Amino acid sequence: MRLLERDDTGGVRLTENLPNNKIPPYAILSHTWGPEEVLFRDMMDGTGKNKASYAKIRFCGDQAWRDGLKFFWVDTCCIDKSDSAELQHALNSMFHWYRSAVKCYVYLADVSTHQHGDGPGWQPAFRESRWFSRGWTLQELIAPTIVEFFSKEGERLGNKESLEQEIHDITGIPRKAFQGVPLSDFSVTERMRWIEKRDTQYEEDKVYSLFGIFDVHMPVLYGEGRQKALKRLQDKVHEDYLCLAKLWPGDPRDPHVEKERIELAKGGLLADAYRWVF
Repeated sequence: MRLLERDDTGGVRLTENLPNNKIPPYAILSHTWGPEEVLFRDMMDGTGKNKASYAKIRFCGDQAWRDGLKFFWVDTCCIDKSDSAELQHALNSMFHWYRSAVKCYVYLADVSTHQHGDGPGWQPAFRESRWFSRGWTLQELIAPTIVEFFSKEGERLGNKESLEQEIHDITGIPRKAFQGVPLSDFSVTERMRWIEKRDTQYEEDKVYSLFGIFDVHMPVLYGEGRQKALKRLQDKVHEDYLCLAKLWPGDPRDPHVEKERIELAKGGLLADAYRWVF
């Protein structure tokens, strides 16, 4: 894992690729990509400061410093995407990296706290923020213990706990999923529904962004298409389920277990059918 390190003058540099047992406490940034993102090569050749999106990096470093953290991570420039092996490792490790962060800062570029007159405040823009519609931000919401939300001016709006009801209303995700409840407590079909209304730049990423949600590791094959990627994910989840089933001491025909087996084997429930029954 490669981190960004802030010094006491506000300067930022990339660390070397650190082994797992040498990773210091760090903060992590969650955001949506925009124009002029600072990439790995920009940090290496020193041109990153000239890009508009460097403001996000400065924000994350400064906020981490205020929270007593010297190191932080930003996906745009901490991953060398030209190295296919590093990219594979990063996509399969992303959930773990977010979960291991001391704090996750959500930077909402489309939410402002600077209102003119007697406007409605930042809450309407928060509910409509693009951040809630992106695929990768699903795990960035669920994985970290502490998630704090900030406006584009860098002003704190609240955290995952204080904004829990609002986030539930926006996403439809059960509140207990934000509270550290094991994701295995939620059915495969329910977890699949969390990604339904989210979009990704590449269609395969709508599946790859679920790796951490289902605790699986898979090869990343851009160009295979969403359906093939989804089939591989379902097969992997089913395979892992069967391995665990052999270790369970109870009756494998337990109704809950059988329900999970059928959902996996048949590709999930038919939403319209069960809604009609209800």
